[in-house]
Amino acid sequence: MFESLFRDAYEKGVFNGTWLYAENGRVVSKGAMGYRDRDDKLAMQEDSIFELASISKQFTASAVMLLVRDGLLCLDDEVTKFFPEIHFPGVTIRHLLTHTGGIPETYDDNLIMGIYQDEKRIPESDVVIRFLADDGTEPCFAPGEQFEYTNGGYNLLAEIVEKISGVPFEDFLKTRIFEPAGMHATGIYHLGIEGIPGDNFVCNMVLGDGGYITVDESEDGDVMAFNGLNGDDYVYTDIFDMLAWDRALREEKALTLDEQKIMYTPGKLNDGSVSGSDENTDGYGFGWGIKNDPDFGLIVSHSGGMPGLNTWYWRFVDSDRVMVLLNCREQKDARASFGLWKGVQEIAKDREPEPVRSIEDIMIKDPDRSKWESYCGKYEHPEDGELIIDEIFMKDDLLYARTMDEDEEGPVIRLYPIGENEFGIKNGWVTISFSDTGVTYDGRTCRKVRNEE
Repeated sequence: MFESLFRDAYEKGVFNGTWLYAENGRVVSKGAMGYRDRDDKLAMQEDSIFELASISKQFTASAVMLLVRDGLLCLDDEVTKFFPEIHFPGVTIRHLLTHTGGIPETYDDNLIMGIYQDEKRIPESDVVIRFLADDGTEPCFAPGEQFEYTNGGYNLLAEIVEKISGVPFEDFLKTRIFEPAGMHATGIYHLGIEGIPGDNFVCNMVLGDGGYITVDESEDGDVMAFNGLNGDDYVYTDIFDMLAWDRALREEKALTLDEQKIMYTPGKLNDGSVSGSDENTDGYGFGWGIKNDPDFGLIVSHSGGMPGLNTWYWRFVDSDRVMVLLNCREQKDARASFGLWKGVQEIAKDREPEPVRSIEDIMIKDPDRSKWESYCGKYEHPEDGELIIDEIFMKDDLLYARTMDEDEEGPVIRLYPIGENEFGIKNGWVTISFSDTGVTYDGRTCRKVRNEE
């Protein structure tokens, strides 16, 4: 079933990569589909090496647990103990691990971007300390007051690991985690600084005019400014090493079961509530999302995302199953992408998956277009909306929306008819509906401000 699901997803443009599913350490399904370069010349291989993105956080958290074992730090140590220049009193190691410390997001930092743009270089990881020590950098909230997922806390954890251990963070993970776990293809790489170390490394690709382009060729190229950081990303590996990681955890080659149990315990906020819980998880621990399934017991997982990259990793701790999915091209359809994600989980839980369905699959094939001209025109902008529709217009008998990105012109998106006056889009789940009062989306109705001439 896995191969059929991935084949369907590949044909719908939402999967280009590798996967592996194992039970009790035995590989049940594995494979590779697509290409690892932008020109479709290099076929994807099962041992192709991918950037893990935020799945990397579990390795940073593991490094912290090893330093706790070594007696070099405690989970409730404040970060100011290690970096007094950082003016974030009360923020502890535990807060950083559980995203409850109020640490600002490094990806929003003007210092890092300024070095990249003005000095034409990618700053090294120690720039995180300069960013957090800046007098203008303030916490987002008081320690333990709320959960807010941030890369900045894990960037800081990597700097703490490096300072306390006395060795580069990359070397610490290699000697204390990757090598003991038998993960011989795994390492931390900063490709923007060091270059690509081998032909089996894949390129992250985004949609451009006429096809896929690499991230550094795109409008997302500024993410390269953060390529020198550690802790939140930049572990590179393949599906086989991720299976080895699962076995190493079970066999206590890197961390004891007691240490893992601590990591799989959701954090708590100051009011006693569980941090990081939502409709998919029971909370966030140390680098892991946590779910207690009534049929399969404890499941820990993490996803990762960067422009042109999506990764997923699930470990069924109690029922000894593991699933890893690595995808290196921007998805073309949000519904189909979610269908793949949901289908993989269904198969792993011994259930029949729903078909991967794109917006084209659910759209009305021969819609009534008689009212479409009346929808066209300029519309008011919603306040604080993620999607801002500026204008509706028709072209070649199709309906389109011209969007805004804050105060600048955003992309033009096609509207696909899914009901009498309802439309969907490819790159999201939002439903756009028209009525006499205007256009409604994201729970807001915006009036038309002028009609098309």
